[in-house]
Amino acid sequence: MSFFSSLAAERYDRKYSDRELLRRIVQYLAPHRHRIFIIILCVLLISASSAAQPWVVSNGLDLLSQKGGTFPILFIPLIVLLLGVLNWLANWLRRRLTVRTIADIVVRIASQGFKAATNHDLSFYDDIPSGKVVSRITSDTQDFGQLIIIVTDAISQIVEALVLGIILVQINARLSLYMFSILPIVLIIAISYRKLARKVTQQGMRAMANVNSTIKETISGIAIAKNFRQEASIYTEFEQANRTSYTVNLKRGLVLALLFPTLNALGGMTSAMLVYLGGISVSQAIITAGSWYLFLLSLDRFLFPILNIASFWTQIQNGFSSAERVFALIDATPTVIQIDDQKPTRLAGRIDFIHVNFHYKSNEPILEDFNLSIHPGETIAVVGHTGAGKSSLARLITRFYEFQSGQILIDGQDIRSFNLNAYRRQLGIVSQTPFLFSGTVLENIRYAAPQVSQADIETLAHQIGQGEWLDILPDGLNTAVGERGARLSMGQRQLIALMRVLVQQPAIFILDEATASIDPFTERQIQQAINLILARSTSILIAHRLSTVRTADRILVLEKGHILEEGNHTTLLAKNGKYAALYNTYFRHQSLSYVEEARHFSQITEPSP
Repeated sequence: MSFFSSLAAERYDRKYSDRELLRRIVQYLAPHRHRIFIIILCVLLISASSAAQPWVVSNGLDLLSQKGGTFPILFIPLIVLLLGVLNWLANWLRRRLTVRTIADIVVRIASQGFKAATNHDLSFYDDIPSGKVVSRITSDTQDFGQLIIIVTDAISQIVEALVLGIILVQINARLSLYMFSILPIVLIIAISYRKLARKVTQQGMRAMANVNSTIKETISGIAIAKNFRQEASIYTEFEQANRTSYTVNLKRGLVLALLFPTLNALGGMTSAMLVYLGGISVSQAIITAGSWYLFLLSLDRFLFPILNIASFWTQIQNGFSSAERVFALIDATPTVIQIDDQKPTRLAGRIDFIHVNFHYKSNEPILEDFNLSIHPGETIAVVGHTGAGKSSLARLITRFYEFQSGQILIDGQDIRSFNLNAYRRQLGIVSQTPFLFSGTVLENIRYAAPQVSQADIETLAHQIGQGEWLDILPDGLNTAVGERGARLSMGQRQLIALMRVLVQQPAIFILDEATASIDPFTERQIQQAINLILARSTSILIAHRLSTVRTADRILVLEKGHILEEGNHTTLLAKNGKYAALYNTYFRHQSLSYVEEARHFSQITEPSP
């Protein structure tokens, strides 16, 4: 298998024409037009001063040969020095303003890229590693910023070439025509090189994105790797990605390095030809020695920017490739689409699924003609085997995924008519593996409700197990949780995630219970926290604990996207159907385990007589 096989375009990638990319780039430059105007003036001064130097020296030589004396010898170097100082000042100001402009543009486009990444649906990340998205927001935006420098340099070279071209024509039109004859060849070489340069540049960027993705995934899962003693394996995986990146970028460098030497050789042959023809013209007194010197000096200064412009085309393709990748992230089409932008008042919490059909893949239906009504304030427990559609219900209610047909109504309104941000502020969600951000317990609890005071949080915390879970933390609410909550137990993470929802006071609560075994003491505290939330909201519980199932107003038994049974714990057991089978094979065994754990826990915590 070729190493390029892992460098395929992401699903949301798209092709942009050079004209469209230029139009988008101009839009980013527009807010800085005053600064860019000064940059252009500086470019003109740089070009004019560079082009004027050979003209001053040439005319000085002619003046010296005609009149002699020390005045031209002193005056010419002084003018050249002044032109050099002017060139330096203009170049310094241009670079300073360019760096500032680039920094502002990179900040803006990186912000837009990050905003797009955070606003994309969860389905966007189903088959796209987050490390590759990070690479677009960081590396590619920086490469895009370099495009601005390249463009200003190219403009400077073009202006200088135009000025010197005019001077060359005035010196000797015939020699100038010989020189201009190579321009179409240079243009053809540069244009034909464009597609190859864009292709290898994109492959190089994808290879680096693979490396970034591998590093991020490896560091995130380092604890698991160490637990299973897979350090050598993850190093091998990184080494393969790094070696692929090396191979791809080496090929990219070799391809990009081919253009300038080719053009340089072409320029050298042209210079040799014109030196020969110019020497004949001087010997035949067609032009003066000063004019010939001016032509040769101007020729070198003319050919250098012309060749640079052609090589800039390769670098511009690099910038275009970066811009294309960032714009593709920003422009990726969302799958979740709202039909209106209403900001709901406090929701009552009624939820209706009406003939809903949903799938992740077109040939694998999850929900088919699904109907369900949940009353305001009702607590629903959803049980069933893996793949039955339990989590899909939660994902559709939260609008993380788009259903294909049917209706979902919230308080009688189409769920697609709400402003997503305003709607989700009224949802409280706790996933099966609670995610905590690096920081303190207090910062994580306040994540969705920063206005809640520490005193109010402490009051709520003491309603759960009389606050004992908080008291055992070394610094209470100010305890650092570590990356992803690594310093805390799974039970403590769940309690903090539930507290985060509790202070938010959601109208609709969705809980995907963790399956990890937790001691009875923490189990009781978690149940107390859940009960506090259930008392204030409509709740959908993807249940894995018997205690949660028993407290539900209604239990739904799902299988292959259909509701097989519904009712409370007692009535469903009496039916002796699917729920009874689940209870006997899973919940009943779980109940016995909890009884044994509770007995053991009470024994080890009883005080000695």
